[in-house]
Amino acid sequence: MIKIFVVIALLLSLPAMALAQTFPAKPIRMIVAFPPGGGTDIVTRIISAKLSEALKQQIVVDNRGGADGIIGTDIAAKANPDGHVMFVGTAGNLAINQTLYSKVPFDIARDFAPITQLVSVDMLLTVHPATPAKSVRELIALAKAKPGALNYASTGIGGIPHLAAELFNHLADLKINHVPYKGGGPAMVELIAGHVQVFVQSVVQGAAPIKDGRVRALAVLGPKRTPVLPDVPIMADTLPGYDATNWYGLVVPAKTPPAIQQRIYREFVKAVKSPDIENKILAQGAVPVMSTPAEFANFLKAETAKWANVIKSANIRAE
Repeated sequence: MIKIFVVIALLLSLPAMALAQTFPAKPIRMIVAFPPGGGTDIVTRIISAKLSEALKQQIVVDNRGGADGIIGTDIAAKANPDGHVMFVGTAGNLAINQTLYSKVPFDIARDFAPITQLVSVDMLLTVHPATPAKSVRELIALAKAKPGALNYASTGIGGIPHLAAELFNHLADLKINHVPYKGGGPAMVELIAGHVQVFVQSVVQGAAPIKDGRVRALAVLGPKRTPVLPDVPIMADTLPGYDATNWYGLVVPAKTPPAIQQRIYREFVKAVKSPDIENKILAQGAVPVMSTPAEFANFLKAETAKWANVIKSANIRAE
């Protein structure tokens, strides 16, 4: 009898094994819920180039910006669950929007299967070079001397850049006005043009324009300095206890077959852990994480609860 059950189990597993072996059967669409040029887009393109070689299939990065990432997230949630559509989300997409908005057309826990946290990303407080402030302390003094005169850009309402800037406003007792954009790329364009004075952004996006002088960095928002910009101090040096770090993670539609989910996880780990890609990611200011699907699921729950507390305590809502 035991042998019969073993044979049956083996036969049942064969279709899943065959499915994983034939995947991918066509080009893969990797959805990013922001326009080109932002940190999520940059990291996704670095990884997808390596992954395309390994899977021997074209990978198309599909930028679907708008509505604070809700449009792209919804497209990914409703995609055909055959493994050929993946979604690279941020803390905003995967852990914040469901609390921030009274109604969204998807449920992260129900509609997605977690694959892995890809990277953690340090955030920066940056200003246009013409802004007189050359330190966090000087920016605080400038904002207090001219209440309401300064504007800060964000990648959209409720994303980490928005919440991190509002945390700065709160702890420093300031009123710097919020100007939301549809992603990091458009926000950076406006900062460089001088249409806004302040932008909380990722090291991934900000490192290059900071090094060439188009943008000035005042602080790293995480608990320690970034090796990419070692001379930039941390925000907590001026505002003790301040800490805001972003991350990017990979999910697929929930009904994607488990065998394909496992194949995707293995291929991403190999791609990101390859020395050339790992070094490229580190050079951008992001740190590879590559958690297991179970670890990422637990991390998503914890992050959702953490940012829900911040949103509710600050009474931040978006409609």
